[in-house]
Parts: sequence; structure tokens; C-alpha cells
Amino acid sequence: MGEQDGRRESADERADRRWNELLQEVRVVQTGAQVLFGFLLSVVFTPKFDTLGDFDNGLYVAAVVLGAASMGVLVSMVSLHRAVAGQHLKPRLVHLANHLLTVGVGLLACTIGCSLLLLLRVATDAVTAAVLTTLAAVWFLCWWLVLPLVLRLRVPGWPTGK
Repeated sequence: MGEQDGRRESADERADRRWNELLQEVRVVQTGAQVLFGFLLSVVFTPKFDTLGDFDNGLYVAAVVLGAASMGVLVSMVSLHRAVAGQHLKPRLVHLANHLLTVGVGLLACTIGCSLLLLLRVATDAVTAAVLTTLAAVWFLCWWLVLPLVLRLRVPGWPTGK
């Protein structure tokens, strides 16, 4: 029984717990990604879409492709789990799924950035759109990357992942 984090659980129990926790996190991210992706798919059918210039059209295509890529990565954990179920590979699956979730969230952040820039370019001028999108990107980076890293590396007693 391992007690590194104060729990008395076997390696299999730990892997099961970590897998369930990871699935809960994926469910939260997938919902937002699905809503955004669905919205992006519908934009092409609006009258305003025909008025987009080349840059904005390219921005839209980038957002859709990034959205599809993020959905592909986020949903891949289900097929991976199905592929290795019953083969006693859950600790390795949890390790891989952690990396996939990071990639999926990164792709989702890029999708949000492209979508926001496109929306703001349509609603405001190009400079305002660029400034607001940059500020939003910094905001996301602070909450999604910097804060977790600071907690992990600097806060006494915070788990370091070692």
C-alpha cells in the first residue's frame, strides 16, 4: 500500500482514483469545447460570414480546425480506455491521458483565442480586437498555466508531482 499522499491505496486503486478524477476534469473541458465548436460550425451559415475578408476567413478556418483538433484529443481518452480496458494498463493510461488533457486544453485555448479575435474584429476595429484578444490570452495563461505552476513549485506543502 502506498502512502505518499497520505492515502492507503494500492497502485491499482490509485490509478482508478486518478482516472476517475481525470474523467471529471475532461467532462468539464469537453462541455465547453463542444459548445464552442458547435457555435463555430454554425457561423458559416450566417449572412455576416459572406462579408468576411481573407484574413477573417482564414481566422475562422483556423478556429474550426483547432476546435476539431481539441475535440479529437479530448475524446481520444474514451477510445484509449476502451482499447486497453482489462489489460492492467491503467497507470500508464492515466499518465498518457494527463498529457493528452494538457494538449487538448492548449488546443482549446488556441480555439478560444482565434474565435475571440474573429468575433472582436467583426464587432470592433482590428487594433482593439488585437489588444483585447491579447489581454484575454494573458488572462487565460495566468489562470490555466501560471497559477498552477506557482502553486506546484512555490507553495510549501503543495504537491510537487515528484
